[in-house]
Amino acid sequence: MIRRRTTSAADDFSAEVLARLQPLYATALRLTRNRADAEDLVQDTVVKALRASKQFTPGTNLKAWLYTILHNTWRNRKRDAARHAVDVDSEAVEEAATLPGGPVAQETPERILLRESLDADLQAALDDLPDVFREAVWLRDVEEFTYAEIAAMLNVPIGTVMSRIARGRRALYERLQATHGAAQVRAAQG
Repeated sequence: MIRRRTTSAADDFSAEVLARLQPLYATALRLTRNRADAEDLVQDTVVKALRASKQFTPGTNLKAWLYTILHNTWRNRKRDAARHAVDVDSEAVEEAATLPGGPVAQETPERILLRESLDADLQAALDDLPDVFREAVWLRDVEEFTYAEIAAMLNVPIGTVMSRIARGRRALYERLQATHGAAQVRAAQG
């Protein structure tokens, strides 16, 4: 008699986690602003999630649980990186800057998506936000998490999340107003 392998709960869980790689990567890229670091962050997040799969409560929000792991891992990396001195080869940096065409920006999936879906002024304004505001605004307005989910992910009170989102949105608005106002003045003088 041939026994068929039935899909186990662990296989189902793994499949659900892997199905969320692309949105995790987009958020990791937004946080790290570096393709390789984002890939590493997502890999660490998935490994941690799979290792801790028994701690996940079926029927709860897997996406929020994964984002919590992602954000905690990112915060831990930032904290650890701040403890280590950074060695920079200044000559190599200067040499790269003087190459014909200068440093080349990498085309990443996030940059392509943002370029297609966001105005350049909005992209610049979002990138200029301090990390805590950009993170909160991104999770709410792009990833569409609730305030409570974001508070749990970031391990801060819900009032702090609401404040960061409000302040981040206000900063975006002010930056866009300043940019568009200056453009209108130049066009009128034109």
